[in-house]
Amino acid sequence: MHLSRREFLQILAAASAAGFQLSGADEALAATKKGPGNPYELPPFGNVSLLHYTDCHAQLLPVYFREPNINLGIGSMKGHPPHLVGKHFLKYYGIQPGTLEAHAFTYLDFVEAARKYGKVGGFAHLRTLVKHLRAQRPGALLLDGGDTWQGSGTSLWTNAQDMVDAQLLLGVDIMTPHWEMTFGADRVKEIVDKDFAGKIDFVAQNIVTTDFEERVFKPYVIREVNGVPVAVIGQAFPYTPIANPRYLISEWSFGIRDEEMQEVVDEARKEGAQVVVVLSHNGMDVDLKMASRVTGIDAIMGGHTHDAVPRPVEVKNAGGVTLVTNAGSNTKFLGVLDLDVKKGKVAGYRYKLLPVFANLLEPDKEMADYIAKVRQTYEKKLARELAVTDDLLYRRGNFNGTFDQLICDALMEQTDSEIAFSPGFRWGVSVLPGEPITVDHVMTQTAITYPHVTRNKLTGETIKNILEDVADNLFNKDPYYQQGGDMVRVGGLEYTIDPNQDIGKRISDMRLHGKPIQPKKGYWVAGWASVQEKPAGDTGKPVWDVVMAYLEDKKTIKDIKLNTPKIKGVADNPGYEPI
Repeated sequence: MHLSRREFLQILAAASAAGFQLSGADEALAATKKGPGNPYELPPFGNVSLLHYTDCHAQLLPVYFREPNINLGIGSMKGHPPHLVGKHFLKYYGIQPGTLEAHAFTYLDFVEAARKYGKVGGFAHLRTLVKHLRAQRPGALLLDGGDTWQGSGTSLWTNAQDMVDAQLLLGVDIMTPHWEMTFGADRVKEIVDKDFAGKIDFVAQNIVTTDFEERVFKPYVIREVNGVPVAVIGQAFPYTPIANPRYLISEWSFGIRDEEMQEVVDEARKEGAQVVVVLSHNGMDVDLKMASRVTGIDAIMGGHTHDAVPRPVEVKNAGGVTLVTNAGSNTKFLGVLDLDVKKGKVAGYRYKLLPVFANLLEPDKEMADYIAKVRQTYEKKLARELAVTDDLLYRRGNFNGTFDQLICDALMEQTDSEIAFSPGFRWGVSVLPGEPITVDHVMTQTAITYPHVTRNKLTGETIKNILEDVADNLFNKDPYYQQGGDMVRVGGLEYTIDPNQDIGKRISDMRLHGKPIQPKKGYWVAGWASVQEKPAGDTGKPVWDVVMAYLEDKKTIKDIKLNTPKIKGVADNPGYEPI
């Protein structure tokens, strides 16, 4: 069943009468008092407001997006935000099961709830919400946390121009990058110097030249909001040249650089900033550690790990308290941080993470017209139906998702390989059972600037080393050694993992067709998204062509056998709810 907007509002009215809280904060929205017609009516507070979205991955239209059922926290991160899923998440934040809010923040009953409540996000609906909130909050700044230009067919084919123009129309004030860098240094500079000039500040304190370590972009900007000087410091993804191709940005160096961050914070304070906010693409665990080490930051508004966190984490440090937030992905959420600044410092705050339900927000006409125009050239191509799925297709989760499994199956079959590896990306929309799988869907899972499929003979020892390396990136007990993303998805190969162990000891019992993997024996392995400029075993085929050919051969996708490892030592972990 799919609800009309009127029916949806009627349900919301009933939920409001029962005390439903859309934001997950401690108080109900003002809309619950004013009626269901204004569910996004937030009472203004203080004199400085920041609106924040992140990791939209070029999704201009509303989408379905399933949250993870496995998001493990290891060591001191166990049991703490953002490493809570499903029922544990609801209990921690006091959210009632079966509600609209439970659907927004968790995977629970996803298919049924998605059919009932409809799609989320979309730039036309987001613009309506932004304009509404700005009308209540004069001078509010709109912050874009990055991963905006990449993730769709149109963003790839327009060389990111569709998203750049959408940002300008949306009214973004300030942004910081990550996947933007995969369009190459020249293209990034062209956009920053031409399209964004005088309109959007592109800030990153931790991107410097490799020769003299001179900053490539402004480290921060100070904007006056209702008479209050507000500094926004940019923190780009620290491991971009490792997680993505270095050759695309060969003259730039990244890194966490928290000592330099402290210097920039102090400089902004000396310049007169009464509020200092970091717009970060570190990932939430890294942000939490940075907040404990760097003083003078009022809030870190984060991204990269796609975590939807309803309340800020208050982190104590030598200088006071820093708020740490993370605003999900796919324009599914908009964070609203209201600050009350008195006598030169923050005296109080309120925060709401608003789910952006397309059924609850009329699309902004100007943005909707723009999206229709930019997609018009590609619409026939994007709408082409490749197959129909009987299963729910999704990506997000530490170890595998059904869409990733489909990609692995396609790689093995189409390249005649025994094993397949697919990167643990967290971007990519969900497809409900019964829906056609279109070219548009496939591109949301694969649209990158280095898409070539590879086929190589790897020894069992090399395969284990690859798995160990990726696992350490995800499960290292020190957040500063984590790079975000999830475990590499695997087709054909079975293995056991103990996330609590150290590198070299996490992976065991690797098997192929029930037989142990031999360390010195070679196995044919297919993969894609190599970060090498000239990857070994390059087949010359982009991954989307391989996946599309597989789908057209199968016609119907059903009974997907999800190949997940045997996971040890996590039975009591609140970030673990196996299905």
